[in-house]
Amino acid sequence: MGFFERALLEAVLAGGVAGLVGTFVVLRRRAFFTTALTHATFPGAVVAAVLGVSVVLGAAVFSVLLVALMTLISRVRDQGAQVAAGVVLTFGFALGALLQSANPSLPISVESFLVGSILTVGWGDITLTAIMFAIAAVVILLRGRHLVFSTVDELGYRAAGYRPWVAEAIIVALIAGTVVVIMPAIGAILAIALIVGPAVAARQLVSSTNAVLVLAPMIGAASAVAGVFLSRAFSIAAGGAITVVIALVVGACVLVGRMLRTGSGRRPALQPSRTSRTLVGS
Repeated sequence: MGFFERALLEAVLAGGVAGLVGTFVVLRRRAFFTTALTHATFPGAVVAAVLGVSVVLGAAVFSVLLVALMTLISRVRDQGAQVAAGVVLTFGFALGALLQSANPSLPISVESFLVGSILTVGWGDITLTAIMFAIAAVVILLRGRHLVFSTVDELGYRAAGYRPWVAEAIIVALIAGTVVVIMPAIGAILAIALIVGPAVAARQLVSSTNAVLVLAPMIGAASAVAGVFLSRAFSIAAGGAITVVIALVVGACVLVGRMLRTGSGRRPALQPSRTSRTLVGS
């Protein structure tokens, strides 16, 4: 299998897992948190390159540390999650830039951390993305009804005797894992588009959470593959091409969704899945 075929395979897997996990990012309004996390992986990748170890490992370690930092800051009186995410976003990106300037002779291009290089991914990158996709799928299959219930009705979830922090921890772990595994292909800056865009597009077309969970990974995978083909056809950066395709898809879905709502005479509200409604009565 050549480099282009590997890039296509990575595009399918990265788009799929990003769309799946991105559904909860959008529904729980964690887009800014995810943006901060994508930028926070940058210094970890630089440190790993300096030490000569796996870039993915360095990004993963830093993501854990900075999620903990965001949690601590958000618990400071009169502060919140948005403030914590903003602090970590700027800190992470500044630290990465500082480390880069202090190590001008890195063995790999620092720009690849920022915008990715899907055409150079190896089997190790593809395997990690596939594992993350499988983990996300299994977690959602086993715990999806709890995650959806806690997302659409946290008060009801708490009243039913469940602990919202468990669902939140699972989703944060899925977000962090997704950010880390797609960074080599998509980059620290552009990854947020692949995570958020497909779910935003899917929400314009369907109203149930189950439908969004099915449609968003399909949109993510198709958009990523289309971006790779455009990259080859026009000799442009693959990460940028994927991001532009996603933006166009979101715009098109917004227009289609508006026409559908106008035709039906109503705006469908997001509906909890049947499984989450079952939990309420259990």
